[in-house]
Amino acid sequence: MVSKSKATKRMDGEKIEELKTQGEAHFWPHARATGDLSDDTGVKLVEKAEGVWVHAADGKKYFDVISGMWLKNIGHGRKEIADAVYKQMQDVSYTPGGTVAPATIKLAAKVASISPDKDSRVYFVSGGSEAVETAIKMAKKYQSNVGQPNRYKVISRRQSYHGATHAAMALGGHLVNRLVDYGPTMPGNVHIANTGSYRCAYCAEKGQCNLQCAKELERTIVHENPSTVAAFIGEPISIAAGIHIPHPDYWPSIREICDKYGVVMIADEVITGFGRTGKMFATEQWKVKPDIFTVAKALTSGYLPIGAAIASKKISDAMLGEGDQTFRHLITFGGNPVSCAAGLANLEIMEKEKVVQNSAKMGEYLFEQLQTLYEHPTVGDIRGGMGLIAAVELVKDRKTKESFPASAKVDAKLGDAMMRSGMLGRGFNSILFFSPPLTTTKSEADWLVKQADKVLTEVENQL
Repeated sequence: MVSKSKATKRMDGEKIEELKTQGEAHFWPHARATGDLSDDTGVKLVEKAEGVWVHAADGKKYFDVISGMWLKNIGHGRKEIADAVYKQMQDVSYTPGGTVAPATIKLAAKVASISPDKDSRVYFVSGGSEAVETAIKMAKKYQSNVGQPNRYKVISRRQSYHGATHAAMALGGHLVNRLVDYGPTMPGNVHIANTGSYRCAYCAEKGQCNLQCAKELERTIVHENPSTVAAFIGEPISIAAGIHIPHPDYWPSIREICDKYGVVMIADEVITGFGRTGKMFATEQWKVKPDIFTVAKALTSGYLPIGAAIASKKISDAMLGEGDQTFRHLITFGGNPVSCAAGLANLEIMEKEKVVQNSAKMGEYLFEQLQTLYEHPTVGDIRGGMGLIAAVELVKDRKTKESFPASAKVDAKLGDAMMRSGMLGRGFNSILFFSPPLTTTKSEADWLVKQADKVLTEVENQL
């Protein structure tokens, strides 16, 4: 049952309808059909948020199941962030060319101090897509600077997601950005298999990964000719493809292969970074150090836009100096002092409140509770157990793993049922995603699982 908010003073009905009319005429939502702000199926008009809850203008409140867009790690409504931003805007809100604010330097130093390579350098940008684009350019420039100018190819994994800009989109080919709609795409991009033991072509059965998905990287590098390959990029955990936790030896194997052939290893931590997996960065789970890794989203917990490409000392040192050695790259809002002030306040909260540790503890608890959903005949696989990130995949036939056809409209049914159950989240490709704020408590996790049980019952009755 969707609960009523007591903390929010409701807009009057006339104001709500006026805003909806304007929105349906002029607002273009992300990754949704335009022109729908209706109560039943449309984009929700919200006016307040606190903790894990988002309050709609009509007085109802909803649990933020995927942390906004995988980013509200410290939850909504933190006054500490607002205060830090307000103070910074009073001092300096934008630094002209050739200048830098203390907040930007302090955040760069802080991020480096918690990174796998403490001597790394941080290149700030506006968001995740820009971070990925920057990392790719960085890798190619590095190869050129060390005498390998013919290395231009980038190897990535099918069905991954690295952003919505043109080059970043080409890296993944995820269904959100269908390449068929926007091709031709970036030249020199080569795709290999993604991880995922539930339907992995290389695994005889679930849990019996033989690491051929990692070995495919080496075969592809050799096939393409190592002297032409600049970089490999992958999400430590494949979120967009359905939250597949890789085999413990997968990333160490990838690291060895990249080292063997002089390929720059890029880890896309835009979603997994800053505590989502129960470690500050996901690559720590396997004690792997990337050459470059990208962050965004949770660096400010979504309070202001930010992103960064973080280069190890090996990569950044190759670009020191003037002239041809310089990495000539410019992002207008990169290192904005106001966003950096938000980032500093966000990381301070995370450390003070032990948010990363809570992610590990509550992630384990949530995963255990989700196992009860196997009582539903449509639940084929439940994945997670590494921080507050999990997925429940629905199938037509559990034994054969047969998926539901598109005509069943499972995603739409999941979305509608979640909304009626007080959950703001995502059903995509017949997968129900769970990625709540890292501040989630045991009682909130219990509520979430209970509502998910109701959602599955409702959807199954419609199928």
